[in-house]
Amino acid sequence: MEKFPVINLEKLNGEERGVTMEMIKDACENWGFFELVNHGISHELMDTVERLTKGHYKECMERKFKEMVASKGLEAVQSEIGDIDWESTFFLRHLPVSNISEVPDLKEDYRKVMREFALEIEKLAEQLLDLLCENLGLEKGYLKKVFYGSKGPTFGTKVSNYPPCPKPELFKGLRPHTDAGGIILLFQDDKVGGLQLLKDGKWIDVPPLKHSIVINLGDQLEVITNGKYKSVEHRVIAQADGNRMSIASFYNPGSDAVICPAPALLKEEAGEEGQAYPKFVFEDYMKLYARLKFQAKEPRFEAMKATESTIARGPIATA
Repeated sequence: MEKFPVINLEKLNGEERGVTMEMIKDACENWGFFELVNHGISHELMDTVERLTKGHYKECMERKFKEMVASKGLEAVQSEIGDIDWESTFFLRHLPVSNISEVPDLKEDYRKVMREFALEIEKLAEQLLDLLCENLGLEKGYLKKVFYGSKGPTFGTKVSNYPPCPKPELFKGLRPHTDAGGIILLFQDDKVGGLQLLKDGKWIDVPPLKHSIVINLGDQLEVITNGKYKSVEHRVIAQADGNRMSIASFYNPGSDAVICPAPALLKEEAGEEGQAYPKFVFEDYMKLYARLKFQAKEPRFEAMKATESTIARGPIATA
């Protein structure tokens, strides 16, 4: 069986740079996922984030989750549940404007650490976008500029816990879906697994590795690369034992960013005749995604084609 791609980012700085870039390229083209080690984010910071996240769940969210389970009678169900995820979550917004100071029940030291962690993740996301540009033959900074819109990118974090599930065969921790946005950077539990991706018709485990960051590509990168890179369906399996932590940060286009295949990539495919994907405003795609997240992505792309006539033609300025 093929081995899930784990990439040592430190090797970009030495004579193995070419091999490492090739590994990233292969992962983007054939997996839509890869796992980074030696990515530059301090292990001490990651350990603090994990400790405070797990503490916050215990103190503030575990009781609410158990109350929700009891109120819906979920422990008594006898057949598979298809419309509820066995997860406890809250969201932090970092860009264009942070909401960390307004999120209730967060202790001050936790807010401070999550701000620091978000800055590190943002830097890593932008480094990865430039590495993708290099592999695609796009001008350095192209993806960041496309994502920028008029107010900069949208960047936020979904903090999740997947508590032990008494009937894991009847629930999903998180139902299968592709991610709508740009590039996703996940700090996941290194002891309790459950994240899987769909490859060649089979569900494959994403291995839990200590101090790693898991990367996956969202729908917008599939569009911008005209399908060269793909967003990949993934899910979280509910577990009978263990509470799985998941801190997923989404570096997405700004709400008014215009998304379309990169003209430089279309030239390789005989101009606009080779354009397989639509042109749209990111916010419009997100409105559609909110209704259709757990359905196939292809009808979403088709639906966006209907909006193309309302968007000004011409390439996105990169100067």
